Order: sequence, then structure tokens, then C-alpha cells
Amino acid sequence: QVQLVESGGGLVQAGGSLRLSCAASGRTFSMYTMGWFRQAPGKAREFVAAITRSGGSTFYADSVKGRFTMSRDNAKNTVYLQMNSLRPEDTAVYYCAARNGAVVTTLNYDYWGQGTQVTVSS
Repeated sequence: QVQLVESGGGLVQAGGSLRLSCAASGRTFSMYTMGWFRQAPGKAREFVAAITRSGGSTFYADSVKGRFTMSRDNAKNTVYLQMNSLRPEDTAVYYCAARNGAVVTTLNYDYWGQGTQVTVSS
């Protein structure tokens, strides 16, 4: 069982930056592929980024490539999402998720956090 708690969301102006964190419980954190997803009002939840167990490889949605960076610290049981050059269309609730398996960009993850709101004003 893994429990995930996101933090770091907030209100930022377009062009600004935020760093989201996701703290995981348990001693097996390094066994999980981790992902970030987001859901805007009235829209389906969508893939944002993912990282392999070791942190050696990352994957991004085209809409955030070059602006967002995902990383993990297995010693701290934490993953991060550094978001730069934010746009109003990045406004959403951001969720982290854990998967006992290889990286996928679908919603097929085993554990989910409660989400953190990111609002980008124009």
C-alpha cells in the first residue's frame, strides 16, 4: 500500500513557475514508477509526466515538454514536478500516481494522491 500526498500548488501569473512535490509513504517507494496527471474543469484527466523507478528516464506530454521537469529522490520518498513558463491552459488539479510496473501514459496507475490545485492567471 502506498499513500501519496501532493503539495506546492497555488496561484501564479502566466510565465511564472511552481514546483509540486509528492511525498509517498512506505519503504518500497523505489519500486514504483511515478506519474503526474492533471484534470481541468470539465475535462478528462490527462497524462503530464512520468519517471522510471531509478529516475534515469522521464517522459512528458507534448504540451509540457521543454517547460516541465519531473524528478525523484528515492531517499526522501518524494517526486517533484518543476513547472516553468506556466500558461493559463496549465490550470488544473495536479495528481501524482504510483504504478507497480513500467511507465505508461494512460491512467493505469495503482495509487493516486488527492491532488493539488494549480491556477495560472493571464
